[in-house]
Amino acid sequence: MQKKLLAGLILGAIVLSLILVAVLGNRAGPEGRRAAGEQIGLIRIEGVVAGGDQGGFFGLGGAEETTARLREAADNPNIRAVVLRLNSPGGTAAASQEVSEAVVRLRQAGKPVVASMGDMSASGAYWIASHADTIVANPASITGSIGVIIQTTHLTGLYDMLGIETQTFKSGPHKDMGSPDRMPTPEEQAIFQGMVDDIYAQFVTVVARGRNLPEDQVRELADGRIFTGRQAYELGLVDQLGDLHDAVRTAAELGGLDPDAPVVVELGPRPFFSDFGGWLSSLLRPQSSWLLTAPPVEQR
Repeated sequence: MQKKLLAGLILGAIVLSLILVAVLGNRAGPEGRRAAGEQIGLIRIEGVVAGGDQGGFFGLGGAEETTARLREAADNPNIRAVVLRLNSPGGTAAASQEVSEAVVRLRQAGKPVVASMGDMSASGAYWIASHADTIVANPASITGSIGVIIQTTHLTGLYDMLGIETQTFKSGPHKDMGSPDRMPTPEEQAIFQGMVDDIYAQFVTVVARGRNLPEDQVRELADGRIFTGRQAYELGLVDQLGDLHDAVRTAAELGGLDPDAPVVVELGPRPFFSDFGGWLSSLLRPQSSWLLTAPPVEQR
């Protein structure tokens, strides 16, 4: 009984801490949130870029939440320029397109946009960054991964071993394309490949126009490989090497503001777990140094 009571108290304390972090973090924010006068807007795109409103609680790059913040910046007469802080491995093509179009409309409203790459800004996140006026990356940022991928999983062998049988009723021969209980037919493989090729062609065109590069040159780089920020800078995929501070200074200069004393206002709520998660991970992280690398999540 005492163990259950203690566990309940600990769980309650954790929930209360999460609520306080979310409420106080969003209320406090940068001092510039309530400041008047000319400002630089800071919009964060973190996690997988996906359709729908998936910001806030898990810190994902929900397209609806992000485009709403971009529209807010376009409509705010005090905001002279915007910094997009990207920490994302990419996401879906359609969501990346929606955010990118909102970036284009923001620039058309006369607001310069600077993309600032954090740990990673790859695949769909680079699709978004390529629409900015200027891209700033850390030398060790991971970017690139210009490409498209569709994956299917086949579980027929496992189903046979477990004695699982499926029966499918469908309106057409391709309605269950990608189903795990059968291999795709040659015709379906061609359909999937055609989808990949079409979105890939769109991706290459977007990068070529955004970076003012020949499409043939982009295709040489667009084989799915990733680059460090420094490599991307040497290849013309990035304009400047630097951190978030440098990106803010660049945005201030583009917006006609004092680069030494810009007022930065963060648009949108911070992810629910952003502060608490960092504190918790610092407690759980081993003290010895280690490096974790993983392939980027490409366009899906």
